[in-house]
Parts: sequence; C-alpha cells; structure tokens
Amino acid sequence: MARGEGAEQYAVTSLLPVKPLSANGFKLGKMRDQKRQKLTVWNKLCYAIGGAPYQITGSALGFFLQIYLLDVAQLDPFDACIILFVGRAWDAVTDPTVGFLVSRTKWTRFGRMMPWILISTPFAVLTYFLIWCVPPVEEGKLLWYMVFYCLFQSLQTCFHVPYSSLTMFISKEQKERDSATAYRMTVEVLGTVVGTAIQGQIVGGATAPCIPTEYDVLDVLDNGNSSELGSGDDFSDDNALDKTKRAYIIASAVICAIYVLCAAILFLGVTEKEESGRIKSEPLTFWRGLTLVMGHRPYVILVMGFLFTSLAFMLLEGNFALFITYALGHRNDFQNILLVIMLSGSVSIPFWQWFLTRFGKKTAVYIGISWAVPFMILIVCIESNLIISYMVSVAAGVSVAAAFLLPWSMLPDVVDDFKVKNPDIHGHEAIFYSYYVFFTKFASGVSLGVSTLSLDFAGYITRGCSQPKAVTLTLKMLVSPVPVALIALGLLIFKTYPITEERRQGNRKLLQEMLDAEQDSESDSAELGSVV
Repeated sequence: MARGEGAEQYAVTSLLPVKPLSANGFKLGKMRDQKRQKLTVWNKLCYAIGGAPYQITGSALGFFLQIYLLDVAQLDPFDACIILFVGRAWDAVTDPTVGFLVSRTKWTRFGRMMPWILISTPFAVLTYFLIWCVPPVEEGKLLWYMVFYCLFQSLQTCFHVPYSSLTMFISKEQKERDSATAYRMTVEVLGTVVGTAIQGQIVGGATAPCIPTEYDVLDVLDNGNSSELGSGDDFSDDNALDKTKRAYIIASAVICAIYVLCAAILFLGVTEKEESGRIKSEPLTFWRGLTLVMGHRPYVILVMGFLFTSLAFMLLEGNFALFITYALGHRNDFQNILLVIMLSGSVSIPFWQWFLTRFGKKTAVYIGISWAVPFMILIVCIESNLIISYMVSVAAGVSVAAAFLLPWSMLPDVVDDFKVKNPDIHGHEAIFYSYYVFFTKFASGVSLGVSTLSLDFAGYITRGCSQPKAVTLTLKMLVSPVPVALIALGLLIFKTYPITEERRQGNRKLLQEMLDAEQDSESDSAELGSVV
C-alpha cells in the first residue's frame, strides 16, 4: 500500500541551508518530492476499481428495477412510481448532507474519505441485496421496497461522495490526477458492462412469464398466427415466477460480492495525501459552503447543462428495457441489447479521452452527446427489426460513453477554477461533487417517477404479453422526443460555459505555482527546524 511521505530534509552547511541545484537550475529536493508524488499503475488501478461498485449497482438498478417492480414484484405502477421517485429524491437530499459532513470530518490515520467508504460498505451491500428480495407479505411490499431502496441510496452516497472527492487527495500533481481519472472512467464504464451483464444474463435466463391480454387476442386475429400467444410452458405462472425471483437474488448476491471486493482493493491500494503546508482554515458551514459553490458561475452552468443531458439519458436508460420488450417486441433479447450498448460505450471511452484532449472538452460535449440524437429518432421510426436494433444500440453506446465521461472530466476543472479565485478556502471539494451528484440523482428520480406514472396513466398491464397502444406510444415518447428536447436544451446552456482550454491551462499553471510555493515553504520550515 502506498503511503504519503513527509517533507525532505537536507544536509546543513550553514545556519540557513542551501539546497543543491541540478544542472538545469531546478532544486533537487523538489524533483525528489515530485518523483515521490507520482502514482504507480497499481495505485491508479486500485483507485479506479473503487468506482466500479457505484456503476455496477447503478446500471443494474437503472435498467432493471422498474421492470422488476412491475413484472416480478407485481406492484401497481403507481406504487412503483412512488418508490422510484421517493428513493431517488431521498438519495438526492443525502448527497449535499454527506458532502457537508465529509468536509468537516477530521483527518484520521486512514485519511478523511476512507473511513466513510469502509464503514458504509457492509450496510450498503446488505440493503442492496434486500431490494431484490420479494417480501412474503403482500400488503407490506410498498413499505419494504421504499425503506430498503432509500437506505441503500443513503449508504451508497456515504461511499460515492467521499470516493469522488478522493480525486483531489490521491496526488498533488494535476497530471497524475487526470491520469487516475482516465483509469477511473475506463473501469467505471466496464462496471456498467459488468452490472448489465450479470443482472441481464442471469435474469434473462429466467424471464418472468407474461400473461395474455385482450391485446394479444386482437393481434392473433389480425395476424392469423396463434403462436404469438406462446406455448403453455410460458404461462406456468408460479414455477416460472419463482425461478425469476431466484435469478434476481442470485444476481444481487454476485454484485454484492464484487462490491465488497472493490472496496477492499481501493482501501489497500490507495492512500489519501493530507494537505500539508497550508494554513488550516475554519471548516465551512453548510450555508457558507452552499453559497460559495452555487455562487461560482462555471459550476452552475456545468451542473445545469449536464442536468438536462443526464435527465435525457436517464429517461432512455430507465425505459429502454420496457421499450425493447413491448414497443419493439424483443422480449427475449432485451438484456443482450442493453449489454451491447454498454460494451459499445466501454470501447468508446479511450476514443473520447483522446478526442477531448485533442479538440477540447466543450467540443467533445457538443459532438459526443448530440451523436445519439439521430439514433434515438431512428429507433422509434423504423419497423421492429432485431438486427437494426443491435446496430442502433452500438451507435448509441458511443454517445452514452461521452455523456458518462465528460462530467467527471470537467468537474475538476471547475474545482481548480474555484481554487484559483479563492486560494484561502479549503475543504470544499466534497461539497462541489456532492451537489453535482445531488442534481443528477434528483433528475433521475424525476425521470423514473414521471415515466412510471405516465405508463400508469396510459394503462400499463403488469406482466402483460402485449400492452395497449397508448403504452407503446408513451414508451416511444420517453426514449426519443423527450430526451432529444432535453439534450438540445442542455447543449444550449453549454454555449455559455466560460472555462475554455486556454483558461483551463492557465488555471493549471497557477495552481502548480501555488503548490510549488507551498512545497518550498514546507521544505524551508522543515530544514530550519532541523537546524534548530
């Protein structure tokens, strides 16, 4: 496990020691300090693996929770709407609260962020597992899912907010932090693939049986094909439904084991570096922190822009499984189509990392996020065709990767911009990250709640083999026109984002100069102390 190092002390030849200089004029001591601050590949991998649990559980919940509540737990759509909205809204509220508490946490021998991650992990794993268990009492289902969904979201917040803030404490070198972030983005996208694969493939092998409705009968009469109702085995309710419930439990147990393993690797392979050499300021109060964060214009624009684009992709994510199942009719292939999207996104991450480095982050936002728009339109305009659905999924995954990578790549730039303008304020990093997560999770709650409620109004039939035309139309609206409009609004907001590549590079140089000055001051103090 990597450990932080103290200031280097030098041999004394006079009352005020003189540091030896290299041939090119740089201080050897500073060069040794910078060498020690470089992260190894192992450190970066361990840091990156720590981000996997959030994405694995997030993709499983995002793609499958809605259809699980409706077709496996057999909740009324309105009850499912309440669970999804309240759970996400509660989760959103806990983010700034946890961010504030983390910012006031005292330094321990494990750091300031690590204790939060360690303590929350076992409880988060337990509550996640219970989300995917159907309670034996019919009347208590709503309360069961509400309680454990809210508890899990709160506990995962206690993991993810400190982990996100850890970016600023794994190294004092901006280049090292950027490199570690690239590792993290790659592993997190792989995490979405793992979550989708585990949940989809295990559950896909035990799909809950559908129940024929009047709409299936009408389809058979119109098409003259009675096989569309399925074989008798498809409707052997109890055994097939129990098998599906067991599949969800097995999938959740596997994900829980991975969650614990990733948290252990993060703890063993990464060490926080305390902000040494700085005068410790008083901890920010909640309202003071809120005022400072929300008063920083680049941060507000960044959050608002990504709020709308994230809402678009969350609507797509939350309803795509139902859309594939009922609007396109690919009931037995939906888990594979979702997996293709995630695989395509994972492969695309290195490309977008290169693109934003080569052409700038604002350009990457415009091209990367708008890339999905034509395919969102295409998927609802064509006749149901499995091959075309897979092709559209590959193309859409490219845009999903950009939407996933860019916010976390641009947030450190906003934090650095704030540091340049407010050099005397410290301990604010967790607040920036927590409020961003707050807004995105609140958007997720709104998207899931509104979409599930819309399906209820449209007449969604739980476990129906087919749905009314109003439900099909609603699903098409939720995966195409509405997300496209939200993406357009988000990109318009990004037009006013003030941090250009020139300003970002300028901030980096200023922060490096500030850091060098702090390190010199710290080294001088240590040397003077050794003389005395």
